[in-house]
Amino acid sequence: MDFQLTEEQKMIKEMTKKFADDVVTPQMEELDRTGEYAYDIIGQMADLGMMGIAYPEEYGGSGGDWVGMMVGVEEISRGDVTLGGLLDIVTIVNEELHVFGTEEQKQKWLPALVQGKELGAFGLTEPGAGSDAGATKTTAVLDGDEWVINGTKQFISLMDYDNASIVIITARTRTEGKDLINTFIVPKGTPGFVLGKKYDKMAWHHFPTNELIFEDCRIPKSNFLGREGGGFAQHLTVLQTGRIFIGAISVGVAQACLEVSLKYAKERIQFGKPIYSFQGTSFKLADMAMNIELARNMYLKAAWLKDNNMPHTLEASYAKLFGSEMCEKVASDAYQIHGGYGFMNEYAVSRYYKGCKILQIVEGTSEVQRMVICRNLK
Repeated sequence: MDFQLTEEQKMIKEMTKKFADDVVTPQMEELDRTGEYAYDIIGQMADLGMMGIAYPEEYGGSGGDWVGMMVGVEEISRGDVTLGGLLDIVTIVNEELHVFGTEEQKQKWLPALVQGKELGAFGLTEPGAGSDAGATKTTAVLDGDEWVINGTKQFISLMDYDNASIVIITARTRTEGKDLINTFIVPKGTPGFVLGKKYDKMAWHHFPTNELIFEDCRIPKSNFLGREGGGFAQHLTVLQTGRIFIGAISVGVAQACLEVSLKYAKERIQFGKPIYSFQGTSFKLADMAMNIELARNMYLKAAWLKDNNMPHTLEASYAKLFGSEMCEKVASDAYQIHGGYGFMNEYAVSRYYKGCKILQIVEGTSEVQRMVICRNLK
């Protein structure tokens, strides 16, 4: 097996690492405190082509691969977890359009999304349908040449950004007496589609998350996405890609924790010595480094399998489950190494600690990942 990155992948890693160090990290404490949206940073990410690395040039992408995409996501997330989350969501939307959309839908929506000029959102979760996404209650009824949508989605991110353009949602339909789940493209600004409350979260403050409300929302019949009855399966398919993203994001955040902890441990003097010299600290750092590398290898394997059109359901769940749980442990150990300073907002480790827990929830909880893994064991 060849563990070397290609020259293009190395270039992406170096470019995003420099961007994270020079642009992202210096602004994150202030943005997290104020909750202001990072429009300038997101625009610069779009200029770097971050939203379209793995997509064909014909749709505005770079024609790269998923390994390159994920090493870039790791570096961006090392600077700020929310920007990694943004790349995850917009790519899931891009992926569902690219894999399941008609050529007309691709030409209409993909170029602006892939180039980062517009942002898409992913609307699956509802008040009564979280891990049990099959319990979707939102409905879509065909009325002539239009679908009429009614229902509520919750915990949906990105739609409050000024340049958010569409949300891809699941909704129930009735066809020949059958109750089916299908997928629809709903443009922002469509009459009957409004943003509900904006959630007050414990972290990710400059990353908007809202309730979405649909009341007799009418969209063209042509906004039906994919095959009839395939909405749930389509969402699950693209969520595999999302799980690789969470693996990469988790590694990025954990790497940031390791870097600040190593620096602090070498500078912090207790009992006349740097705390780095004590086994209680040095062993934590060793375990952090080891588990980060294991998680990195897992998400890279999953991305490589996807690049080679090979099954990667298990590997995506491994990457997501191990990476997100590893990240929380690393952040906790980083907090412990910092002692009382870890509790202070002026230290980045406090932001990392608060921001990493959600990685065990999104794109399928840790419990769901274990279910997926067990069901696919042979």
